[in-house]
Amino acid sequence: MNTERHLGEGKTGVSLFANQEIKRVLHMAAISSVRYNEELKDYCQRKVSEGKNKMSVINAVRNKLLHRIVAVIRRGTPYVPELNKN
Repeated sequence: MNTERHLGEGKTGVSLFANQEIKRVLHMAAISSVRYNEELKDYCQRKVSEGKNKMSVINAVRNKLLHRIVAVIRRGTPYVPELNKN
């Protein structure tokens, strides 16, 4: 069995250097957010209705959550969802 991966052969995978625990927690947070957060639930339903793959949408939600986390840490203030709404 050839264990080398060449560009363009087989499925691409997550880096072995990725922190699996953080990825797992972010994934569960994204699933929970899509279920209970109205803004992210609407986003997910809209993207799926546009024909996007459900896992791609979950990945986008994870990215949105990560951006929010980083913004809160950088600003040093709590997340306030009403700031984005007019």
